[in-house]
Amino acid sequence: MPKASIIVPVYKVEDYLEKCVQSILAQTEADFELILVDDGSPDRCGAMCDRFAQTDARIRVIHQENQGQGVARNSGIQAASGDWLLLVDSDDWIEPQLLEKTLEAGVRSQADIVVFQLRTVDESGREVSIFREALPTDRPLDPQRDKFLLLSTPSPWNKLYRRSFFLDTGLAYPPRVWYEDLRTTPKIIAKARRIVVIDEIGYNYLLRDGSTMRNSNLERNREIIAALEDLRSWFAQQGLLELYRDELEFLALDHVYLTASVRVLRENPKHPVLREFAAYINQNFPHYRDNPYRKTQLPRKRQLVLKLVEWRLYSLTKLLFQLMGSAR
Repeated sequence: MPKASIIVPVYKVEDYLEKCVQSILAQTEADFELILVDDGSPDRCGAMCDRFAQTDARIRVIHQENQGQGVARNSGIQAASGDWLLLVDSDDWIEPQLLEKTLEAGVRSQADIVVFQLRTVDESGREVSIFREALPTDRPLDPQRDKFLLLSTPSPWNKLYRRSFFLDTGLAYPPRVWYEDLRTTPKIIAKARRIVVIDEIGYNYLLRDGSTMRNSNLERNREIIAALEDLRSWFAQQGLLELYRDELEFLALDHVYLTASVRVLRENPKHPVLREFAAYINQNFPHYRDNPYRKTQLPRKRQLVLKLVEWRLYSLTKLLFQLMGSAR
């Protein structure tokens, strides 16, 4: 049984897949299996996966009909045999010591989840920014005590998961939806007994025009409301709604009223979904202005943008972002 299973969903990434796979095979910790899940990709990706498997016995390939990234992750998780799970997107790549350092931290602290840091890069490989989770690194964290853990990035790929813990949660990624990470990661975090954070920049996240969150399908941004309702329903069923009320309220504020609104208004400040976002927040979280995380978790620039969105100054907000972009 390998120490870890690294799972990579693959779909229409033939220009990026080799770099991703080679970064995994270059890990200083060699005791792992790599599961490539070809999600019915119509390009050369399936054949590329098979070719990689012929060159390294640690590589396994799953071919399936296209069902979306979430189901592809589920397929890899169910097929995994390692003690730990690492989820990597097929257009990204990881640093050579990532697996070694996260495994060491997870075993040492007896954690269910190990969180690490990441950088964003552009198509040329140039570093755009470093993203560090604003979480303590000097002690193991308990989600029921350190409830701010729910506010960390919902991305599945800056975390190492103990496989037995992940399977015991009974959770899976939903099929064919946007925001499947937001629908799933806070639930996983809430189920963890111990989480450890390390100050290791181990993941390179590629910003590309074809990625889900950068495409211009504005209508699908409505799915953020369904994602928040999915979260609220699950936390209520688990008897955790009151415990995490402030955290869920802030997630709605940050992801619906701020991030999704900005994504839409930068393309079309007159799109009707903007008023739908405002109505959802005001109807379901009427006291959001008093949320304790509002001032502590939002940088000043995001607080300013939030004010503009609250005042429905959508065109002015778009202009602000245009000016910020031209100033770079």
